Amino acid sequence: MKVLVLNCGSSSIKYQFIDTKNKDVLAKGMVERIGMSSAVLTHQPKEKEKIKIVGEILDHTIAIEYVIAVLLSPNHGVIKDKSEIEAVGHRVVHGGETFSDSVLITDQVLQAIKDNIELAPLHNPPNIKGIQACKTHLPGIPQCAVFDTAFHTKMPPHAYLYGIPYALYKKYKIRRYGFHGTSHRYVSKRAAQLLGKDISQLKIITAHLGNGASVAAINKGVSVDTSMGFTPLEGLLMGTRVGDMDPALVTYIMGKEELSLSEMNALMNKHSGLLGVSGESSDMREIEEAMKEGNKRAQYAFDIFTYRIKKYIGAYAAAMGGLDVLVFTGGIGENSTLVRQKVCENMEFLGIELHPRLNENPQGEAELSSVSSKVKVLRIPTNEEMVIAMDTAEIVEKQMQKFQNAGKNEDDSNEIKFN
Repeated sequence: MKVLVLNCGSSSIKYQFIDTKNKDVLAKGMVERIGMSSAVLTHQPKEKEKIKIVGEILDHTIAIEYVIAVLLSPNHGVIKDKSEIEAVGHRVVHGGETFSDSVLITDQVLQAIKDNIELAPLHNPPNIKGIQACKTHLPGIPQCAVFDTAFHTKMPPHAYLYGIPYALYKKYKIRRYGFHGTSHRYVSKRAAQLLGKDISQLKIITAHLGNGASVAAINKGVSVDTSMGFTPLEGLLMGTRVGDMDPALVTYIMGKEELSLSEMNALMNKHSGLLGVSGESSDMREIEEAMKEGNKRAQYAFDIFTYRIKKYIGAYAAAMGGLDVLVFTGGIGENSTLVRQKVCENMEFLGIELHPRLNENPQGEAELSSVSSKVKVLRIPTNEEMVIAMDTAEIVEKQMQKFQNAGKNEDDSNEIKFN
Protein backbone atom coordinates (compact mmCIF):
# COMPACT_ATOMS: atom_id res chain seq x y z
CA MET A 1 0.00 0.00 0.00
CA LYS A 2 1.24 3.50 -0.84
CA VAL A 3 0.74 5.83 2.13
CA LEU A 4 1.25 9.57 2.39
CA VAL A 5 2.58 10.31 5.88
CA LEU A 6 2.01 13.83 7.19
CA ASN A 7 3.36 15.67 10.22
CA CYS A 8 1.57 19.02 10.29
CA GLY A 9 2.87 21.85 12.47
CA SER A 10 1.53 25.37 12.87
CA SER A 11 3.56 26.73 9.94
CA SER A 12 5.09 23.62 8.40
CA ILE A 13 4.27 20.18 7.00
CA LYS A 14 6.75 17.31 6.82
CA TYR A 15 5.79 14.47 4.50
CA GLN A 16 6.93 11.10 3.24
CA PHE A 17 5.34 8.95 0.58
CA ILE A 18 5.98 5.31 1.49
CA ASP A 19 5.31 2.00 -0.22
CA THR A 20 4.61 -0.22 2.79
CA LYS A 21 4.90 -3.42 0.76
CA ASN A 22 8.69 -3.11 0.66
CA LYS A 23 9.10 -0.25 3.18
CA ASP A 24 10.37 2.00 0.40
CA VAL A 25 10.38 5.81 0.78
CA LEU A 26 9.37 6.98 -2.69
CA ALA A 27 9.57 10.69 -1.85
CA LYS A 28 9.90 13.01 1.11
CA GLY A 29 9.92 16.71 1.79
CA MET A 30 8.74 19.66 3.78
CA VAL A 31 6.64 22.78 3.36
CA GLU A 32 7.89 25.66 5.51
CA ARG A 33 6.68 29.17 6.31
CA ILE A 34 3.02 28.36 5.64
CA GLY A 35 1.00 31.56 5.77
CA MET A 36 3.73 33.67 4.19
CA SER A 37 4.41 34.85 0.66
CA SER A 38 7.90 33.33 0.80
CA ALA A 39 6.84 29.78 1.72
CA VAL A 40 9.23 27.01 0.64
CA LEU A 41 8.49 23.46 -0.48
CA THR A 42 11.51 21.15 -0.48
CA HIS A 43 10.91 17.87 -2.32
CA GLN A 44 13.22 14.86 -2.60
CA PRO A 45 11.98 12.07 -4.89
CA LYS A 46 13.78 8.74 -4.74
CA GLU A 47 16.84 8.61 -7.00
CA LYS A 48 16.15 12.11 -8.35
CA GLU A 49 17.46 15.58 -7.57
CA LYS A 50 16.06 17.56 -4.68
CA ILE A 51 14.05 20.60 -5.71
CA LYS A 52 12.85 23.76 -3.96
CA ILE A 53 9.72 25.71 -4.82
CA VAL A 54 9.21 29.19 -3.36
CA GLY A 55 5.81 30.84 -3.44
CA GLU A 56 2.77 32.01 -1.54
CA ILE A 57 1.21 29.22 0.49
CA LEU A 58 -1.39 30.78 2.74
CA ASP A 59 -2.75 27.78 4.62
CA HIS A 60 -2.54 24.02 5.14
CA THR A 61 -5.13 23.30 2.47
CA ILE A 62 -2.99 25.00 -0.17
CA ALA A 63 0.15 23.36 1.24
CA ILE A 64 -1.34 19.87 0.86
CA GLU A 65 -2.40 20.80 -2.67
CA TYR A 66 1.25 21.67 -3.43
CA VAL A 67 2.46 18.38 -1.95
CA ILE A 68 0.03 16.35 -4.06
CA ALA A 69 0.95 18.38 -7.15
CA VAL A 70 4.69 17.77 -6.73
CA LEU A 71 4.06 14.04 -6.19
CA LEU A 72 2.22 14.10 -9.54
CA SER A 73 4.81 16.24 -11.34
CA PRO A 74 6.03 14.67 -14.62
CA ASN A 75 9.59 15.73 -13.85
CA HIS A 76 9.81 15.41 -10.09
CA GLY A 77 6.87 13.22 -9.10
CA VAL A 78 6.58 9.54 -8.25
CA ILE A 79 2.95 8.84 -9.20
CA LYS A 80 0.81 9.44 -12.29
CA ASP A 81 -2.61 9.72 -10.63
CA LYS A 82 -3.99 10.76 -7.23
CA SER A 83 -5.58 7.34 -6.89
CA GLU A 84 -2.09 5.94 -6.26
CA ILE A 85 -2.23 7.63 -2.85
CA GLU A 86 -4.08 4.77 -1.18
CA ALA A 87 -4.14 6.14 2.37
CA VAL A 88 -2.93 9.04 4.51
CA GLY A 89 -1.30 8.62 7.92
CA HIS A 90 -1.15 11.59 10.27
CA ARG A 91 1.10 12.16 13.24
CA VAL A 92 -1.25 13.50 15.92
CA VAL A 93 0.42 14.71 19.08
CA HIS A 94 -2.25 14.22 21.72
CA GLY A 95 -4.83 11.48 22.05
CA GLY A 96 -5.42 12.11 25.75
CA GLU A 97 -6.96 9.14 27.54
CA THR A 98 -9.21 8.53 24.52
CA PHE A 99 -6.79 6.69 22.24
CA SER A 100 -4.43 3.90 23.19
CA ASP A 101 -3.77 2.81 19.60
CA SER A 102 -3.63 4.20 16.09
CA VAL A 103 -7.10 4.57 14.55
CA LEU A 104 -9.00 5.11 11.32
CA ILE A 105 -10.16 8.73 11.25
CA THR A 106 -13.94 9.04 11.32
CA ASP A 107 -16.07 12.05 12.21
CA GLN A 108 -16.18 10.77 15.79
CA VAL A 109 -12.40 10.38 15.95
CA LEU A 110 -11.89 13.86 14.50
CA GLN A 111 -14.19 15.29 17.16
CA ALA A 112 -12.24 13.48 19.88
CA ILE A 113 -8.99 14.98 18.57
CA LYS A 114 -10.67 18.39 18.73
CA ASP A 115 -11.79 17.66 22.28
CA ASN A 116 -8.13 17.13 23.21
CA ILE A 117 -7.02 20.52 21.86
CA GLU A 118 -6.95 21.87 25.41
CA LEU A 119 -4.23 19.33 26.22
CA ALA A 120 -2.13 20.25 23.14
CA PRO A 121 -3.19 23.74 22.02
CA LEU A 122 -0.09 24.24 19.86
CA HIS A 123 -0.10 20.84 18.16
CA ASN A 124 -3.55 19.33 17.73
CA PRO A 125 -5.02 22.29 15.76
CA PRO A 126 -2.49 22.04 12.89
CA ASN A 127 -2.84 18.23 12.98
CA ILE A 128 -6.59 18.75 12.45
CA LYS A 129 -5.95 21.22 9.62
CA GLY A 130 -3.92 18.56 7.84
CA ILE A 131 -6.72 16.02 8.20
CA GLN A 132 -9.31 18.47 6.89
CA ALA A 133 -7.08 19.51 3.98
CA CYS A 134 -6.74 15.85 2.93
CA LYS A 135 -10.51 15.44 3.07
CA THR A 136 -10.71 18.33 0.60
CA HIS A 137 -8.02 17.19 -1.83
CA LEU A 138 -8.23 13.42 -1.39
CA PRO A 139 -11.95 12.76 -0.85
CA GLY A 140 -12.80 9.17 -0.06
CA ILE A 141 -9.16 8.25 0.71
CA PRO A 142 -8.86 6.63 4.16
CA GLN A 143 -6.94 8.57 6.78
CA CYS A 144 -5.47 7.30 10.04
CA ALA A 145 -4.18 9.00 13.18
CA VAL A 146 -1.06 7.78 14.98
CA PHE A 147 -0.73 9.43 18.40
CA ASP A 148 2.47 10.48 20.17
CA THR A 149 0.82 9.69 23.49
CA ALA A 150 -0.69 6.28 22.66
CA PHE A 151 2.34 4.13 23.52
CA HIS A 152 2.39 5.49 27.07
CA THR A 153 -1.29 4.91 27.89
CA LYS A 154 -0.55 1.60 29.64
CA MET A 155 1.53 3.23 32.36
CA PRO A 156 0.30 2.24 35.85
CA PRO A 157 -1.50 4.88 37.96
CA HIS A 158 1.47 5.24 40.32
CA ALA A 159 3.53 6.41 37.33
CA TYR A 160 1.02 8.73 35.66
CA LEU A 161 -0.75 10.36 38.62
CA TYR A 162 0.60 13.55 40.18
CA GLY A 163 0.48 14.39 43.89
CA ILE A 164 -2.34 16.88 43.44
CA PRO A 165 -5.92 16.44 44.68
CA TYR A 166 -7.37 13.46 42.83
CA ALA A 167 -10.47 15.53 42.03
CA LEU A 168 -8.33 17.72 39.73
CA TYR A 169 -7.22 14.66 37.78
CA LYS A 170 -10.83 13.55 37.37
CA LYS A 171 -12.02 17.03 36.44
CA TYR A 172 -9.24 18.20 34.11
CA LYS A 173 -7.43 14.95 33.20
CA ILE A 174 -4.20 16.27 34.72
CA ARG A 175 -1.77 13.37 34.58
CA ARG A 176 1.46 12.21 32.94
CA TYR A 177 0.81 11.50 29.27
CA GLY A 178 4.31 11.30 27.84
CA PHE A 179 5.30 12.00 24.24
CA HIS A 180 7.66 10.69 21.55
CA GLY A 181 5.68 7.46 21.94
CA THR A 182 5.97 6.45 18.30
CA SER A 183 9.75 6.77 18.47
CA HIS A 184 10.09 4.91 21.79
CA ARG A 185 7.84 2.16 20.45
CA TYR A 186 9.82 1.80 17.21
CA VAL A 187 13.33 1.70 18.67
CA SER A 188 12.40 -0.65 21.53
CA LYS A 189 10.85 -3.16 19.12
CA ARG A 190 13.77 -2.77 16.75
CA ALA A 191 16.22 -3.37 19.63
CA ALA A 192 14.54 -6.68 20.42
CA GLN A 193 14.66 -7.68 16.75
CA LEU A 194 18.37 -6.79 16.43
CA LEU A 195 19.21 -8.83 19.52
CA GLY A 196 17.07 -11.76 18.40
CA LYS A 197 15.06 -11.60 21.61
CA ASP A 198 11.34 -11.55 22.37
CA ILE A 199 10.56 -8.04 23.62
CA SER A 200 8.39 -9.58 26.34
CA GLN A 201 11.63 -10.86 27.90
CA LEU A 202 13.43 -7.51 27.96
CA LYS A 203 13.74 -4.48 30.22
CA ILE A 204 14.61 -1.58 27.92
CA ILE A 205 15.37 2.10 28.47
CA THR A 206 15.06 4.26 25.36
CA ALA A 207 16.58 7.74 25.23
CA HIS A 208 15.10 9.92 22.48
CA LEU A 209 17.49 12.86 22.52
CA GLY A 210 16.91 15.80 20.22
CA ASN A 211 15.75 19.40 20.55
CA GLY A 212 12.92 17.75 22.47
CA ALA A 213 14.16 14.89 24.63
CA SER A 214 12.62 12.12 26.70
CA VAL A 215 13.48 8.79 28.30
CA ALA A 216 11.11 5.83 28.58
CA ALA A 217 11.13 2.68 30.71
CA ILE A 218 9.80 -0.22 28.64
CA ASN A 219 9.19 -3.45 30.52
CA LYS A 220 8.14 -6.47 28.45
CA GLY A 221 7.21 -4.19 25.55
CA VAL A 222 5.03 -1.88 27.65
CA SER A 223 5.90 1.71 28.53
CA VAL A 224 5.76 1.80 32.34
CA ASP A 225 7.15 5.31 32.81
CA THR A 226 8.47 8.23 30.78
CA SER A 227 10.11 11.55 31.56
CA MET A 228 7.76 13.93 29.74
CA GLY A 229 4.56 14.60 31.64
CA PHE A 230 1.29 16.48 31.26
CA THR A 231 3.12 18.47 28.60
CA PRO A 232 6.47 17.94 26.82
CA LEU A 233 8.02 20.44 29.26
CA GLU A 234 8.74 17.97 32.07
CA GLY A 235 11.79 15.78 32.40
CA LEU A 236 15.17 16.23 30.72
CA LEU A 237 16.82 19.54 29.94
CA MET A 238 16.05 20.17 26.26
CA GLY A 239 16.98 22.59 23.51
CA THR A 240 14.83 25.42 24.82
CA ARG A 241 12.68 23.70 27.48
CA VAL A 242 13.46 23.87 31.17
CA GLY A 243 12.65 20.26 32.09
CA ASP A 244 12.32 19.30 35.76
CA MET A 245 12.34 22.16 38.28
CA ASP A 246 10.72 23.19 41.55
CA PRO A 247 7.14 24.22 40.61
CA ALA A 248 7.32 27.04 43.18
CA LEU A 249 9.81 28.74 40.85
CA VAL A 250 6.95 29.56 38.48
CA THR A 251 5.20 31.94 40.86
CA TYR A 252 8.52 33.16 42.30
CA ILE A 253 9.92 34.19 38.90
CA MET A 254 6.58 35.63 37.80
CA GLY A 255 6.52 37.83 40.89
CA LYS A 256 10.14 38.97 40.63
CA GLU A 257 10.05 39.64 36.88
CA GLU A 258 6.39 40.73 36.74
CA LEU A 259 5.62 38.20 34.02
CA SER A 260 2.20 37.24 32.69
CA LEU A 261 1.14 33.61 32.31
CA SER A 262 1.96 33.64 28.60
CA GLU A 263 5.35 35.26 29.23
CA MET A 264 6.23 32.67 31.87
CA ASN A 265 5.11 29.90 29.55
CA ALA A 266 7.38 31.28 26.81
CA LEU A 267 10.30 31.55 29.24
CA MET A 268 10.04 27.88 30.23
CA ASN A 269 9.39 26.55 26.72
CA LYS A 270 11.40 28.81 24.40
CA HIS A 271 14.11 30.59 26.40
CA SER A 272 15.35 27.91 28.81
CA GLY A 273 17.11 24.56 28.40
CA LEU A 274 20.46 24.39 26.61
CA LEU A 275 19.86 27.85 25.17
CA GLY A 276 18.97 29.47 28.48
CA VAL A 277 21.83 27.95 30.47
CA SER A 278 24.55 28.35 27.84
CA GLY A 279 23.46 31.68 26.42
CA GLU A 280 24.88 30.32 23.16
CA SER A 281 22.58 27.89 21.37
CA SER A 282 19.93 25.20 21.63
CA ASP A 283 21.98 23.03 19.25
CA MET A 284 24.15 20.42 20.97
CA ARG A 285 26.72 20.60 18.18
CA GLU A 286 27.28 24.29 18.90
CA ILE A 287 27.30 23.63 22.65
CA GLU A 288 30.09 21.09 22.20
CA GLU A 289 32.08 23.49 20.04
CA ALA A 290 31.71 26.24 22.67
CA MET A 291 32.89 23.80 25.35
CA LYS A 292 36.10 23.19 23.38
CA GLU A 293 36.73 26.93 23.48
CA GLY A 294 36.43 26.93 27.27
CA ASN A 295 32.89 28.34 27.53
CA LYS A 296 31.85 27.52 31.11
CA ARG A 297 28.13 28.12 30.58
CA ALA A 298 28.15 25.75 27.62
CA GLN A 299 29.84 23.20 29.87
CA TYR A 300 27.13 23.71 32.52
CA ALA A 301 24.42 23.14 29.91
CA PHE A 302 26.09 19.96 28.67
CA ASP A 303 26.62 18.64 32.18
CA ILE A 304 23.00 19.28 33.22
CA PHE A 305 21.75 17.60 30.05
CA THR A 306 23.81 14.43 30.47
CA TYR A 307 23.41 14.29 34.27
CA ARG A 308 19.63 14.25 34.04
CA ILE A 309 19.69 11.47 31.44
CA LYS A 310 21.95 9.46 33.75
CA LYS A 311 19.56 10.04 36.69
CA TYR A 312 16.55 8.85 34.71
CA ILE A 313 18.40 5.74 33.57
CA GLY A 314 19.20 4.87 37.18
CA ALA A 315 15.66 5.58 38.31
CA TYR A 316 14.06 3.53 35.55
CA ALA A 317 16.43 0.60 36.07
CA ALA A 318 15.32 0.64 39.71
CA ALA A 319 11.64 0.93 38.74
CA MET A 320 11.88 -2.10 36.44
CA GLY A 321 14.10 -4.11 38.76
CA GLY A 322 16.92 -4.31 36.26
CA LEU A 323 18.02 -3.38 32.76
CA ASP A 324 18.86 -5.40 29.65
CA VAL A 325 19.08 -2.78 26.89
CA LEU A 326 19.83 0.95 26.64
CA VAL A 327 18.94 2.60 23.31
CA PHE A 328 20.09 6.01 22.07
CA THR A 329 18.05 7.66 19.31
CA GLY A 330 17.09 11.11 18.03
CA GLY A 331 19.42 13.73 16.54
CA ILE A 332 21.65 14.02 19.62
CA GLY A 333 21.35 10.41 20.73
CA GLU A 334 22.34 9.13 17.31
CA ASN A 335 25.10 11.63 16.53
CA SER A 336 26.80 12.87 19.71
CA THR A 337 29.65 10.59 20.70
CA LEU A 338 30.37 12.83 23.68
CA VAL A 339 26.82 12.74 25.06
CA ARG A 340 26.68 8.93 24.90
CA GLN A 341 30.12 8.70 26.51
CA LYS A 342 29.20 11.02 29.38
CA VAL A 343 25.82 9.37 30.01
CA CYS A 344 27.39 5.90 30.23
CA GLU A 345 30.42 7.00 32.25
CA ASN A 346 30.76 5.24 35.63
CA MET A 347 27.64 3.16 34.99
CA GLU A 348 29.39 -0.20 35.28
CA PHE A 349 27.55 -0.86 38.56
CA LEU A 350 24.36 -1.06 36.45
CA GLY A 351 26.05 -3.32 33.91
CA ILE A 352 26.54 -0.54 31.35
CA GLU A 353 29.96 -0.53 29.67
CA LEU A 354 30.41 1.52 26.51
CA HIS A 355 33.08 0.45 24.01
CA PRO A 356 35.11 3.61 23.21
CA ARG A 357 35.93 2.64 19.63
CA LEU A 358 32.43 1.43 18.75
CA ASN A 359 31.00 4.64 20.21
CA GLU A 360 33.36 6.87 18.21
CA ASN A 361 31.54 7.12 14.88
CA PRO A 362 28.78 4.51 14.55
CA GLN A 363 26.67 4.33 11.40
CA GLY A 364 23.11 3.12 11.11
CA GLU A 365 21.97 0.55 13.66
CA ALA A 366 24.92 -0.34 15.85
CA GLU A 367 25.86 -2.01 19.12
CA LEU A 368 28.09 0.27 21.21
CA SER A 369 28.65 -1.82 24.33
CA SER A 370 31.80 -3.72 25.23
CA VAL A 371 31.90 -7.52 25.23
CA SER A 372 31.81 -7.59 29.05
CA SER A 373 28.83 -5.22 29.32
CA LYS A 374 25.81 -6.90 30.89
CA VAL A 375 23.55 -4.26 29.31
CA LYS A 376 23.43 -3.98 25.53
CA VAL A 377 23.93 -0.35 24.47
CA LEU A 378 22.51 0.35 21.01
CA ARG A 379 22.33 3.23 18.54
CA ILE A 380 19.11 2.94 16.57
CA PRO A 381 17.99 5.73 14.21
CA THR A 382 14.32 6.35 14.81
CA ASN A 383 11.79 6.03 12.00
CA GLU A 384 8.45 7.42 13.16
CA GLU A 385 7.24 7.93 9.60
CA MET A 386 7.61 4.24 8.82
CA VAL A 387 5.63 3.35 11.96
CA ILE A 388 2.86 5.72 10.89
CA ALA A 389 2.82 4.26 7.37
CA MET A 390 2.77 0.64 8.57
CA ASP A 391 0.05 1.32 11.18
CA THR A 392 -2.04 3.10 8.55
CA ALA A 393 -1.68 0.27 6.02
CA GLU A 394 -2.60 -2.34 8.63
CA ILE A 395 -5.67 -0.43 9.82
CA VAL A 396 -6.94 0.30 6.31
CA GLU A 397 -6.38 -3.25 5.10
CA LYS A 398 -8.28 -4.64 8.08
CA GLN A 399 -11.11 -2.19 7.49
CA MET A 400 -11.30 -3.11 3.82
CA GLN A 401 -11.35 -6.82 4.72
CA LYS A 402 -14.13 -6.14 7.20
CA PHE A 403 -16.21 -4.43 4.54
CA GLN A 404 -15.49 -7.17 2.01
CA ASN A 405 -16.57 -9.87 4.44
CA ALA A 406 -19.72 -7.93 5.30
CA GLY A 407 -20.42 -7.44 1.59
CA LYS A 408 -20.59 -11.15 0.93
CA ASN A 409 -24.05 -11.19 2.47
CA GLU A 410 -25.22 -7.97 0.87
CA ASP A 411 -25.81 -6.51 -2.60
CA ASP A 412 -22.85 -6.25 -4.94
CA SER A 413 -23.57 -2.53 -5.17
CA ASN A 414 -22.09 -1.90 -1.71
CA GLU A 415 -19.31 0.69 -1.75
CA ILE A 416 -16.58 1.30 0.80
CA LYS A 417 -16.52 4.92 1.94
CA PHE A 418 -14.11 6.60 4.30
CA ASN A 419 -14.26 9.98 5.99
